[in-house]
Amino acid sequence: MTRLTNKRPPEGDPEGVPETRAAELTHGSVPLFNRECSQIEFYKRVLEEALDPSQPLLERLKFLSIFSENLDEFFMIRVSGLQETTAGNVERLSPDGMGQFDQLREIRARLLPLVAEHSRCLREEVLPALAEEGVRVVQYSTLSLPERQQLREFYKKKVHPVLTPQAVDQGHPFPYISNLSLNLALMVEPVAEHGITRSLTGKVEPRFARIKVPALVPRLVAVDGAGDGEGTKFVLLEELIAANLESLFPRMRVSHCHAFRVTRDADVDVREEEANDLLSMMEKTLRKRRFGTAVRLEVAAEMPALMREHLMKEMELGADDIYEVAAPLGARGLMQLYKLDRPELKDEPFKPKPSAAFRGAPNYFDVIRERDVLLHHPYESFDDVTGFIDQAARDEDVAAIKICLYRTGQDSPIPESLTEAVASGKQVTALIELKARFDEENNIEWAKRLEESGVHVVYGLVGLKTHCKVALVVRREGDDVRRYVHVATGNYNPVTANFYTDLSLFTADEEVGADATDVFNFLTGFSRQKEYRSMLVSPVVLREKTLALIRREAEHARAGRPARIVVKINRLADTRVIGALYEASQAGVPVDLIVRGICMLKPGVPGLSETIRVRSVVGRFLEHSRAYYFENGGDEEMYTGSADWMPRNFDRRVETVAPVRNARLKKYLKEVLLDAYLRDNVKARLLGPDGSYRPVPVEDGGERFNSQLYFMDAPAPE
Repeated sequence: MTRLTNKRPPEGDPEGVPETRAAELTHGSVPLFNRECSQIEFYKRVLEEALDPSQPLLERLKFLSIFSENLDEFFMIRVSGLQETTAGNVERLSPDGMGQFDQLREIRARLLPLVAEHSRCLREEVLPALAEEGVRVVQYSTLSLPERQQLREFYKKKVHPVLTPQAVDQGHPFPYISNLSLNLALMVEPVAEHGITRSLTGKVEPRFARIKVPALVPRLVAVDGAGDGEGTKFVLLEELIAANLESLFPRMRVSHCHAFRVTRDADVDVREEEANDLLSMMEKTLRKRRFGTAVRLEVAAEMPALMREHLMKEMELGADDIYEVAAPLGARGLMQLYKLDRPELKDEPFKPKPSAAFRGAPNYFDVIRERDVLLHHPYESFDDVTGFIDQAARDEDVAAIKICLYRTGQDSPIPESLTEAVASGKQVTALIELKARFDEENNIEWAKRLEESGVHVVYGLVGLKTHCKVALVVRREGDDVRRYVHVATGNYNPVTANFYTDLSLFTADEEVGADATDVFNFLTGFSRQKEYRSMLVSPVVLREKTLALIRREAEHARAGRPARIVVKINRLADTRVIGALYEASQAGVPVDLIVRGICMLKPGVPGLSETIRVRSVVGRFLEHSRAYYFENGGDEEMYTGSADWMPRNFDRRVETVAPVRNARLKKYLKEVLLDAYLRDNVKARLLGPDGSYRPVPVEDGGERFNSQLYFMDAPAPE
């Protein structure tokens, strides 16, 4: 295999882009899709899964929930960032040439019909269909008197004690509305008694009040299960509260009770250079997240205009920040129904296969020493990943374990294994990324617990997020020391491993082991490694070598040698890489890109990208695996690792991409894994030069092929 050199780009050549193209990689000069619009197209694909009547009903509900959750994060991170840049009223252009004001207008224009379709699907299709199956979400007003009495008792015992009505007047300022909380807005006024209206303040005009719907009480209250969440007939918690407002406002008249929900800026700014203690700084920063600026207000469609205007004014939002929802707000809360024991309304249960390579082997090290092993999750069990770490912890010949933990999950057995390894005298280092978005609190807790057990915990590098998924085990074998490495595309999280597609590579390759050692020295010490033997590591060499791999294919094509690029990643937004792919296409290189989400590259443009095809696969499992294939004139090269082709992955994250050298595994990745995604004509969609996705055409009588179903039944890589 040809080793790439680490040459510095020539003067005037930013990040290795040829000078002839460098000037074009500025705002709007290279044809690009807008990043935010491309992201919304992915959300539209998720919504398509909910709209598909062939899906089991609770799976459709799941995709409606995922769509809602996606929009929450989009507003918390992406929209909030755009709104922040508008504060100075200075136009800043995105790589495709759009200013932030235009992007915000385009985002709203694209989202409004999707939000409406999401509500329509929930109200007119999924909930009525569930009712036909005996799972009913009904209005409180339709309940019988005995049912209301039953729920009133539940309200008195479980709901009323945790409610805190907050009225607004001169002595009570408008309350703080927490991020993503569900709330009721209402108007209250004193009731006349014996013809006299009495008020503590002497004023009798209606006043605004807010009630926060408690998150600790089930969103769906079971009518036929004493309100405890079990049953087949439910009412929304906010409707139950609205029906019992007299308990909160005695001798008051309540009118105009409507739900609303606020989304706030959650993209915390960690000033690492000012932090002497990153752990303490992150804890303080997370407390600030709760008080982020409001960026979106969702209101019930029937909310009166005056009430909306009042909420807008108090939260300093404009009309374009308001989204009417004609369905229950916060659809994520309806996922409570997914927990019902109704298997006929869900996908058939799937149990991962045991690894063919490790099956029956008493020792992981013996297998890996003999040959590299590749696992394809969730089709193959994640137990062999946790088993590998656990065996390393208990093996008396293992001297050291080093691992990067990005998102571990609350119930992972890996931290327990690391604790056991320390107790047996091994050197154990855990790199825990405290800045893993929305997992910060969980990672802080794991960091403290591991430190207390004696694990050497490192929090990463200032200014960089450690996103790589790599583990290194150092083992004494006779007079030698051998390094065993696990390089993955996904996190060390046994829960998400059940519904994310990922790849795990186990190897005892000496070069990869030496590179992994250098990566950990880079993370834990002051190493400034500039050259790696075989791994592609960011922010050091990953972009430069990725560009070199693409350009080499173009050189092969110009010389008439075999050339092809097939890449499966989650996102593609790096303009330098896109420019190199355009050049490869102009040289005649066939390029197939399997990009789950954001893709700013425009495929199929005459004279620019005619040989590039882009497809996205959205299905039962979240596509998260990454594989990179280069035909290289016939001397094929294959890589796998943690990096997407985004500026942040190249410049602001520590990523590791490892070569797959074993011929058998290379063949599996090329001829089985990548080929299956390229054959998919059920869950795949083709990206057109206009930015829209369309179904893959199927010829009359042609076979319909679903890549995920294929992998569920296909044999695992040997």
